[in-house]
Formats: sequence, C-alpha cells, structure tokens
Amino acid sequence: MSSPVVRQWYRDLAMGVRFTFTGGREGWVRALLTAVGVGLGVALLLLTAAIPNALATRGAREEARQDRGIGYLEDNSRSKPTDRSLLVADTDTEYRHQEIRGKLLEPEGVDAPPPPGLGKFPAPGEMVVSPALAELLKSDAGELLRGRLPYKTVGTIGETGLIGPGELAYYAGADGLAQRLDGSVVARIDRFGAGEQPAEEMDPILLLLTLVVFVVLLMPVAVFIATAVRFGGERRDRRLAALRLVGSDGRMTRRIAAGEALAGAVLGLLFGTGFFLLGREVAGSVEVLDVSVFPSYLDPSPGLALLVALAVPAAAVLVTLFALRGVVIEPLGVVRTAKPARRRLWWRLLLPLGGLALLYPMVGQGSENGEFNEYMVTGGVVLLLVGITALLPWVVEAFVARLGSGAVSWQLAVRRLQLSSGSAARMVNGIAVAVAGAIALQMLFAGVENRFTETTGKDTTRAQMELTLPDDLSVSVAGKELKGPKGAEATAVLSATEVSATAKDPEEWAAVTVGDCAALRELAKISACRDGDVFVLGDRRDPTATKLAAAGNTVYFGASYSGEEPGAELAWKLPDELTKVSERADTLRPGTAGMLATPGALPAKAEAGFSSSIYVRTDPRVPDALDEVRNAAVAVDPLIRTWEWTSTRRVDQFADIRTGLLVGASAVLVLIGASLLVSQLEQLRERRKLLSALVAFGTRRRTLGLSVLWQTAIPITLGLVLASTVGLTLGAVLLKMTGFPVAVDWPSVLSMTGIGAGIVVLVTMLSMPPLVRLMRPEGLRTE
Repeated sequence: MSSPVVRQWYRDLAMGVRFTFTGGREGWVRALLTAVGVGLGVALLLLTAAIPNALATRGAREEARQDRGIGYLEDNSRSKPTDRSLLVADTDTEYRHQEIRGKLLEPEGVDAPPPPGLGKFPAPGEMVVSPALAELLKSDAGELLRGRLPYKTVGTIGETGLIGPGELAYYAGADGLAQRLDGSVVARIDRFGAGEQPAEEMDPILLLLTLVVFVVLLMPVAVFIATAVRFGGERRDRRLAALRLVGSDGRMTRRIAAGEALAGAVLGLLFGTGFFLLGREVAGSVEVLDVSVFPSYLDPSPGLALLVALAVPAAAVLVTLFALRGVVIEPLGVVRTAKPARRRLWWRLLLPLGGLALLYPMVGQGSENGEFNEYMVTGGVVLLLVGITALLPWVVEAFVARLGSGAVSWQLAVRRLQLSSGSAARMVNGIAVAVAGAIALQMLFAGVENRFTETTGKDTTRAQMELTLPDDLSVSVAGKELKGPKGAEATAVLSATEVSATAKDPEEWAAVTVGDCAALRELAKISACRDGDVFVLGDRRDPTATKLAAAGNTVYFGASYSGEEPGAELAWKLPDELTKVSERADTLRPGTAGMLATPGALPAKAEAGFSSSIYVRTDPRVPDALDEVRNAAVAVDPLIRTWEWTSTRRVDQFADIRTGLLVGASAVLVLIGASLLVSQLEQLRERRKLLSALVAFGTRRRTLGLSVLWQTAIPITLGLVLASTVGLTLGAVLLKMTGFPVAVDWPSVLSMTGIGAGIVVLVTMLSMPPLVRLMRPEGLRTE
C-alpha cells in the first residue's frame, strides 16, 4: 500500500475521530453509549484473559501450602524429629455444607517452617483463622461452629496462605501429636509445598468440554461489541449525507464513519479497563458457587491484554466498513429509508454448513483416539454460532414481510420491523448466540456426565454420615461417647480387621467385621444374636475366608513377618458353633465378607489392630443435625474424621469445568442484560422525534408501549427458535464426536430458552420509564 493511501486513510479516520468529540451534545451521547456497550464487552474479555493467571495463582497457592514433607501419606511413624521438623494433623471439616480447611500444628525444631500466611506457630489452645472464618465465628450464624473450634483466635492467615478471600481455614496449635504419628491423619514434615508433581493427563473429552466452554462464553461478547460499535446508525447516515453534500466521495465517507466507530471503540477500551478494575475489586467480596478469588489473581497476561486492545478497534473499523458496503450515501440522503433489497440466503447458509464440515471428520473419535483437533473444534463451533448472526436478519425479514394487519400497536411494530429488520436482529443476536451455545453445552454435559460420575455404593437412606476413628482411639470408648449424640437418630459402630491361618509369615487371611448385634444386622440378615456370637458371611469369590471360618479353628490377630517388627500374634479359637448368614441388599458396607463377630467373642487386646467407623443416621427433626454430630465427634477426639455420604461422586476435573461454566455464564448473563439495555435505550433515543410526533397526533402512550413490546417480542421469538435449532444441532454433533448417544436434555433446553426470554422481558420493562419520558412534546425540538 502506497504512502499517499496510508496518509489518506489516516486523515479520514482522524476526521471521524474529531467528529465524534466535536459534534456537540448529540455526538457525546452517541460516543458514551458506544463506549459503555464496548466497555462491558472489553471488561469481560479482560476478565477472560485473566482467568489463566487466576487459575495458575490459585494452583500455586494450593501447592505451596501442601504438607507433603517427610513421607506424608506414607508410614513415617519411625521418622525422627529434626531441627526443621514439625507435626501436622489433618482436621478438615464442614459446616452447613461449607468446607473448612483445618490443621493442627506442633513444631519440633527451632527452624521448623510455618505454613504460608503465618508469621509464627500458634501455641497449644490458640488458632489463626482466615478472615472469612473469623467473620463467621463472630456472627450469629457461627454459634454452632464455635463449639467445634474451642481455640482462642490470635491472628488471621495472610493472603499467601489462602486460595481465595471466601475460604474458611484455620491453623491451631497442639501438643502430644508425636504419640499419634501414623502418616495419614498425623504426619511429620520438614517443609510445606508439594514439590514437583507429575502432570496429570486430561481426558480428551474434558479438553473438548473446556474448549467449547471458552468459545461459547466468548462468542456473545464478540457479538455485543460488534453491535455496540454500530450504535446511532441512522443519525450517522444523515451526517454522512451532509459530508457528501460538501464534496466527500463515497469511500472517504465510509472511512470517516469508520473513524467515528474507532473513536467509540478506543473510548470503550478505556471504559472497559475501568469496568474491569472496578469488577476486580468487587470480585474480592463476591463468592459464586463457592469460588472466590483475590483481586490480585485477576491480572491479565500482557499478551492477551494487548490482543484485546488491538482487536477491538480493528473490529470496530471492519464492522463499520462491512455494514456500509450496501448503503448508498448520496448528498441528499441515504438509500436506506426506502424498502431495502431482499437479503440473500445462500451465503448465510455457508457459515453453519462450513462449521459442520469442520466438525464432521471428528465424529465418532471418542476418547480412545487421542485429542480432538483444537483448531477444527474452535473453527467449527465459531462458524455455527456466527451463522446465527447471519441467518437471523434473513429470518426476521422473511417472517415480518408476511405479517398482516392487526391492532394499531401491532401495525406500528410490524411496519418498523419491515423497514429496519436488521436493527432488531442485531439487538437479539447476542442473546441468540448465548442461548444456542448454552443448549449445546448442556446437551454435551448431560450426555457425558455418566462417564465422569461414579456410584459410591452408599445408600443415603440408611446412613447420612460416617465417622472414621483414629487407630489409637479405643473403639469401645468412642462407641459409648457417640452412642446417641444430639442430631443422631441411630448409630452403628463397626470395626474391620484380618485374621490369618498362622502366627508367622501367613499365606492365608480372612476378613473380620466386629460390632454389636444391632450393628451387624445393618450388614447381614441375622435373626437370633447375642454378645459372644460369630457369624460367617460367605463369598464364593473368597474360598480362603470360608476355609478359615471353620468351627473350632484357631486363627491369629497381628501376625508377624520376617524382617519386620513382631506383631501381637494373638490367637483366637473360633466358637464350636458358627452361623452362616447372607448379606443384606441394602447393607451399610457393600462387599463385606468373612466373619462377623460380636465383641464378646474376641480375645482381650484384639481391639488394638481395628480400623473402626461409626455410621450415623441423622434425625430429620433436629436442625443442623450433621453439624451437631460433628461437634460431638470433635468433643471426643479432634482427629475423628467425618464424611457426609453421597450416592454419587464426580471426577474433580469434570466438576471444575462445570463450575467454571456456571461462573462464566453468570458473568455473560450480566453482560447480556446490560448490553441489551444500552442497545434498547439507544434505539429509543434514535426514535425520539418519531415517538413525540405520534403522541402529538393523538396516539395513546399505551399503544406506543405495546408497539415497543411487539418490536422486541417478534425478533426474540424468532431468535430463540433459531438458537434452539442451532444449539440442538451443535449439541448432537458434539455428542457424536465423543461417541455418546444423542439425547436431548429438554428441561435444560427449555430453561436456557426461558432465561434468554426472561432477560429480554426484563430489559424491555426497564426501558419503559425512559420510553415514557421520550414521548413528551420536548422531543420535537430541533437544535
């Protein structure tokens, strides 16, 4: 491109920029509306650009506080204290379904490192808490929790020790942990931090989900930005006609119009930066779906921020030039006020067809044939969603052209849509793209959910909580203390251990489950039972257990192995009478086999090697029954671990992606509502004189209000129908790609469509007060 052409472009664009800021009050209002619309989109783009850094920072903070020093999760009970060692006990808990991270700390050496966020170790009986936990404990809502954490609060955890401002966490001082060292609940470490961990490979289907989530969330943003730079189109065209009158040619006029759009886009970048900085500060006090971040986490990478700063102004210029390609600007007006030529359909169909062509080669690939081609996936999804913005103007035009007569409000709305169906379609494009993407994602999530959801085998109607006792806690003592805590309707204490055929170097073992008669009846069908009885729960898959469980046979607890410390080698002669029983269909412990013994049948000191749990059925009449049971457990021993039962468990990565989608969708919905409102107000401002003239000629305000409703309802209905069609098609193709059968999640489809329609109705209602003000006679005034 020659330098004179570059200089000409520069002069014309600069003239458009000057017109934006020197066009009086009208120019400033138009520029501000454009800037607000673009700014909202830019803010969300910057937020998206900050997500990788936020996730990386959260992950780094989580890794930095991990207590995996000397053989954590291994048997380090024989490790020796050093100048840098400390003992740490895991006391995580929950309160009203909110997770609380808890640790007991006991430094052993003078150089023992405190965890991140702490300047020094709390003394025994003291604790350091996160700001969110401190606030909860001080409030009335934390009254029940205060009884579970009987420590004196002496400080707060710093930001470096937390993954978010809403996290509930505490570190408490303790002593005597060395006697309870077991490598699982209590461990000896010499540093915090996980060290280098092998990278976990992600399932190809999860990668596909992540990629589609990002595309679906960002596409509405791009559509809204493209719509915002075209605000004030009709008034701009009249200004362009005036430029033609003073000698400007058609190309120069379009470049000047692009300069005006460029000015609005640059101003929108400034607004968007301000919105982002404001939103980043607000994010520190907001928690969405149990996810919170510190403002410092939301720091966009320079490369992505630069890409946004260059792409938005460039898109504004290109969109303006593209929009004016078919507009004839003459000195005496713009040939848009006449009936426009019919839109062509063929090239609009090429976009979705091209998207399907990109996705089709990956149909049936599944997760066994490597990763999906990310470029083809992105291109295919983008083309399908962009196809909505291309098809919707044609659909609206073709539909309204066939509408007939009706009430006055109906006729006003239909005539307006017939003359400017493009403006109505542009306002709906963003919501249609968002709904289509949401429907496709819901279908994909629903289709693959079973792959990433495991059945735990736990019957939540039989028990709602399980308490795991530390190995050194006497099960008989704990069983008595927790026999009937507040909030528990019934409890069952069960212990598991093994017996062997010989006392030394055994080769045959059998499982033994110990509990009183009531507890054993939770596992098997037992009629008569008294303390001292032993039952045999047969399992064809384990003939060894059946062989050892013979009446009068002698078996051994705590067998010894060569080269290791000797075990208890405690002999147990089985009773002369053993009763065979069968497992209950709704057993508390699926897969239990071997022998079921009551405590009176066992030799003394056999309890030392038990692994014990207490199963709790909560009382539905007691408020906060789960937390009442947790409080009772902590009162017995703070190292008792509690688990709330669930019937299913999701893979963490799948759950994280779904949470990310819901958080991102919440932000996009806010953007959709705000952008639609700005767009609606801009269109009403454009028609101020027309509305005032109609009122002056006697048109009722109610009629005009209904006409505005019709002008919104018709395009949004068509847009949602088109969005549902494209969304179902995209969802079906994505499911075919993953190898799962195509199934439509109709409740999700209807809910997404309803949310989209509800946003439009809400925006229309909010625009009614400005509409009433614009219908005053003052709107006929001309400056």
